[in-house]
Amino acid sequence: MASDDQTAVIEFLASPATHDGARVERIDTHAAVVFLAGERAYKLKRAVHFDYLDFSTVDRRRDSCEAEVRLNRRTAPDMYLGVVAVTREPDGTLALGGTGTPVDWVVEMVRFDQSALFDRLAEAGRLDVALMSPLADAVAAFHAAAEPRPDHGGKAGMAWVIEGNASGVDEYGADSIDRGLSRAVADNARAALERHGALLDRRRDTGFVRQCHGDLHLRNIALIDGRPTLFDGVEFNDEIACTDVLYDLAFLLMDLWRRRLPGHANAVWNRYLAGTKHVEGLRLLPLFLSCRAAVRAKTSLTAAHFQADDRQRRSLQALAQQYLSMADAFLRPPGPAVVAIGGLSGTGKSTIARQLAPLVGAAPGAVVFRSDEIRKRLCGVPMLERLGPEGYTSEMTQRVYSALVDSAATTLAEGSSVVADAVYVQPEDRHAIERVAADASVPFIGVWLEAPEAHLVQRTTRRRDDASDADADVVHRQHQQQTGSITWHRVDASVSADRVLQAVTDVVRMLVPVSSPSL
Repeated sequence: MASDDQTAVIEFLASPATHDGARVERIDTHAAVVFLAGERAYKLKRAVHFDYLDFSTVDRRRDSCEAEVRLNRRTAPDMYLGVVAVTREPDGTLALGGTGTPVDWVVEMVRFDQSALFDRLAEAGRLDVALMSPLADAVAAFHAAAEPRPDHGGKAGMAWVIEGNASGVDEYGADSIDRGLSRAVADNARAALERHGALLDRRRDTGFVRQCHGDLHLRNIALIDGRPTLFDGVEFNDEIACTDVLYDLAFLLMDLWRRRLPGHANAVWNRYLAGTKHVEGLRLLPLFLSCRAAVRAKTSLTAAHFQADDRQRRSLQALAQQYLSMADAFLRPPGPAVVAIGGLSGTGKSTIARQLAPLVGAAPGAVVFRSDEIRKRLCGVPMLERLGPEGYTSEMTQRVYSALVDSAATTLAEGSSVVADAVYVQPEDRHAIERVAADASVPFIGVWLEAPEAHLVQRTTRRRDDASDADADVVHRQHQQQTGSITWHRVDASVSADRVLQAVTDVVRMLVPVSSPSL
């Protein structure tokens, strides 16, 4: 609800005269109004009071502005310039940073091209999947450096989220939302919370609840100087910002999934997991994704409440309904499975594994394990550094396959699907990955990619910037090895990558549910 009249301040900040005649672009959200003028952006907190934020007084808004600058300088130090007062001058006029009495406060920021926002890039079809690795690295580095906050989070913290979502949807969606669906989402989230409460508390107690971003969706990420930059993190409520790091990440994954970018979401997820090893938290992701979608349902309904334009209000209400449908679907994930992609070097295993992973299991898809990357980690070298013979001894290769099997088993035990990418030329290696699925009582699909030797030589010779060290000599040696009987589904890999992916997807679809974004 609104608690103060800011009409005069908003009119003042929206006037070009306030900004030396520069044209002003205004952006409205449920909690703030942003004014873009010249090389600057000014963010005014709305004088509102909700269950999760209180900007109802000038002093509260000043404190919130100062906290926003302090916290967001962790990820975007050059973007946040400081806090500026809107003052009432002795002659009664308003001034920006004047000498009169402060009547409100704004955050002053460096303006950047709005087309650099990741949500704009996504809408334009220009969000390159190659940006997902540096984005995941930026989030992981931010989480690693963030202050631990064991005074928040855990089961109680997620209970606060679930109940806040339920009450917010009820309050602002009474006339526009499917009440049966909203009740089902809340009830199923409460049931998931009871199942995972001890794990949530254990992660809190072991340092995984931190002073996070809190609002990590695509609109709060921009490509600045060629780097994904996180900004506009939550400063107004520690219950929102101080969360499990995977709950923080879940907002980004949910937003990518909603925009029908499952490959992007899966790429972020796999890169983040590879860097952080947060395997124990995998089983929490359906609840986290659902709560994030429900948060957006609540905030969309809240924003609709403030819209004067009837068409825009109805659009936001419809969006809220879609978010609730997503929240419901996330809480009913398909069961896990193991898909093994085998074949000699050059058959395109890793390309197919990456493309297939978003389709397998619960959102945002399967965890991918690649033998080439495991080998580099075991040898302690960068992914693109070429290994010598010592990296390819029989003993090292045995360690690689053992690590792959162990990682797959651990991941399955946490409820997530696995795509395992390796040559699998030895029958015992194929049998080992099959046993992982059998021991976990989950479906197994083995795919064997094959192509003429000359074709594989050509591919490996052309390959650049890849963890694989395979070349023509490796291909020749592999061809001379005895593979034994191949019982996996054979797929011709000499055709186009699209046709190979379709053939593999058809095989997988016969045996396990194939995921897709809900919207």
